[in-house]
Amino acid sequence: MKTVALIGRANTPGITEPLKALASCITAKGYEVVFESETAAALDLEGFRGLTPEEIGAQADVAVVVGGDGTMLGIGRQLAPYGTPLIGINAGRLGFITDIPLDEMRTVVPQMLAGACEREERMLLEARIVRDGATIYKADALNDVVVNRSGFSGMAELRVSVDGRFMYNQRSDGLIVATPTGSTAYALSSQGPILHPQLAGIVLVPIAPHALSNRPIVLSDDSEIAIRIVSGRDVNVNFDMQSFTALELNDTIEVRRASHTVPFLHPIGHSHYATLREKLHWNEYPSNEDDPV
Repeated sequence: MKTVALIGRANTPGITEPLKALASCITAKGYEVVFESETAAALDLEGFRGLTPEEIGAQADVAVVVGGDGTMLGIGRQLAPYGTPLIGINAGRLGFITDIPLDEMRTVVPQMLAGACEREERMLLEARIVRDGATIYKADALNDVVVNRSGFSGMAELRVSVDGRFMYNQRSDGLIVATPTGSTAYALSSQGPILHPQLAGIVLVPIAPHALSNRPIVLSDDSEIAIRIVSGRDVNVNFDMQSFTALELNDTIEVRRASHTVPFLHPIGHSHYATLREKLHWNEYPSNEDDPV
């Protein structure tokens, strides 16, 4: 790796000094550091090139994201077509996919840039909205595609098909279509299962279904899912909760696995189970009892 892009959300309190410190640390190791252009402009950073996400994808060997999971989701979708690997520094609250603590970044990141890292590929969803036979909107999602009603309207009725085969009509507040990465986001709060990031699956999780027999289901990652709006008012579809589109009756949302993935880099020895223990506050054995009887 020679060129390292730094990305941070400018309105995150106290983000300027960590970004400058990390840039100085990486530069001292002989790497060229560039900043995402909006980050550079908002923080008034001098002495570094500012690049758009597209330019980062074309020129940078790796992107280091300092922020929360939302920042990582946004840049991950933009850089996915370029295959640019991502390193996440947690300056947010939860940090499922920004897994390096802020106070460890100046030690850990240079080690990772020198090759002491593990790589994993995260699947991405692509979705399109079809109205009267024509595609009116397309978007990708690293976490989830969520069809839901507004807070002031009644339940929506959704007709769900998988690979062209009818699955069910569901009356509910909505439906979550989540990747393994997104299984620890909104899907988890709606009682969905946790999927390991390397599992080849897509999970459907109903949101407050009228029939309690409507349960989450895990599908093959090559499934093609179609959700048609049968009835309901003020129904929307959200992509990673960062963009949304209003829907009309008989609109269909088609979701499938995207052709590209999002590469993540982790420190050597990274454990997804350790992340779950920490973030979900699972009971832990002491660190010297890794294999208790």
